[in-house]
Amino acid sequence: MDRSYVVPWGKRGSILAEAEVAVLTELIHEDTPLSMGGRRERFERSFAGTVGSKHAISVTSGTVALELAIRMLDLEPGDEVIATPQTYQATVQPLLDYDVRVRFCDIDPDTLNIDASAVEALITPRTKALLLVHYGGCPAEMDAIMALARRHGFLVLEDCAHALGARYRGRAPGSLADIATFSFQNAKNITTLGEGGMVTCDRDDWAVRLDRLRSNDIDAEIVRSDLSDTVEPIVLPWMKYATPVYSDSVRRLRRAGTNATMSEAAAAVGQVQLGRLAATGATRRAIAARLDEVISRYPFVRPQSAPAHSEHAYHLYTCFADRQELRDQLVLGLDRRGVEIQLRYFPQHLLPEWRHRGHLRGECPVAERLWFDQHLNLPCHPRLTPSQVDYLVDALDESLAELNGGAAAPLASAAADLGR
Repeated sequence: MDRSYVVPWGKRGSILAEAEVAVLTELIHEDTPLSMGGRRERFERSFAGTVGSKHAISVTSGTVALELAIRMLDLEPGDEVIATPQTYQATVQPLLDYDVRVRFCDIDPDTLNIDASAVEALITPRTKALLLVHYGGCPAEMDAIMALARRHGFLVLEDCAHALGARYRGRAPGSLADIATFSFQNAKNITTLGEGGMVTCDRDDWAVRLDRLRSNDIDAEIVRSDLSDTVEPIVLPWMKYATPVYSDSVRRLRRAGTNATMSEAAAAVGQVQLGRLAATGATRRAIAARLDEVISRYPFVRPQSAPAHSEHAYHLYTCFADRQELRDQLVLGLDRRGVEIQLRYFPQHLLPEWRHRGHLRGECPVAERLWFDQHLNLPCHPRLTPSQVDYLVDALDESLAELNGGAAAPLASAAADLGR
C-alpha cells in the first residue's frame, strides 16, 4: 500500500502553472502543425543559447538522446569505452548493443562523479570514448578529463540529465565535452510534458547526422550526383514530402534512423520551463543550503560537495553517513517522521546485464562502499511548500540528534512498521 508522506520525494521536478496552460491553449487553437514546427526550432535555439552550444537537437526522451549521441562516437568492434558506474542505467545501457569493452572508472567520494585521477590508468590504445554524468547536478572535473581526452585522442560524452542550471568554471554543462545529452523527464529540472531530451554539440556534421537520425532518415555518407545526366521527374505541389532524391548514392550506410520528433506541445512547454529555470534552481539551492546547515552540526554525516569553482544544480541532494548502521538508522528515522527517502543509483557494473558481461563486485570499491554503506538522497525540489521545507529540516535535525545521543536502537523497530 502506498504511504502518504509529509515530505514526498519529487515526482515532478519543476512547476507547471498557468504559463504552460496558456501556451498549450494557444497552440491548440492555432492552425499550425503539431509536429516539426516553429516552436521546436525556437526551443532548440533558446536551449543552445542557455548552455552555450552551437547546436541543440531535441528528441523524445533523455534515453533516446543518449542512444543517438553514442552513435556519433562511431564505435567499432574491439573499441573500449570508459564509463562511470554511478548513474542511471540509460547512460551506459546503449553500449550493450555494441561489441565494445566497457571499463568502469571509480568515482570521487565527495562528488560521486567519475574520478578524474583514476581515468588515466584505464586508458589504452583502444580507448575510443568516455561517458560521464554530472551526478545530482554537481559538475564533474571537466578540465582534467578533457585534457586527458585531447592527449590520448578519445571523445567525451557528458550526460547532463541532472545538470541543467549548474555551472563549471563559469560554463554550463552541455558545452564542456564533445557531445552532451539532457533529459526532460518529469522529475528533471525542467520538463517537456513528462518526457523529452536534447543533444548538444558544436560539430556541424554531427548536427546533420543527428537531425537525420531523429527524422526517420538514414545516417549515411551521401554522394550527390550531377543532375545534368539524369531525367528529373515532374514534382507537383502536393508531392512536397515525396520528392525523390533519386540521383543520390550512399557511399557508407551507418544506421537507420527513427522517429524521435519532439512534438510542438512539448517544445512549447519546454520554452516556458526554460524561462522558469533560474527561479526553480534558486529554490533548490535554498533548500540545499538549509539541509547543509543542519548536517554541519553533526560530525558523522557530510553533504555531497561541489568544488568552489562549480555551482551545483541540486537535481538531487545527497549526503553520506560514516557507516552503514548510521545511514540505515537515519533512513528509518526520516521515514518514520514522514520524509520519503530514495537511494540513487545502484552501481551500474553490478547490474545483471553488466555482470553478464564479466563485471564483478570490487571493480569500483568507492562507488560500492558509498552506495551500500553511506549515501542517501533527501527531497529537494521546487514543489515543496515552505512548511514542508521547515518540516524536512526539523525532521532531519531530530533524526540526527537522536543518533547523536546514542538512541538509535529503538528506530530499528520502525522497519516493521513501514508496510503498515
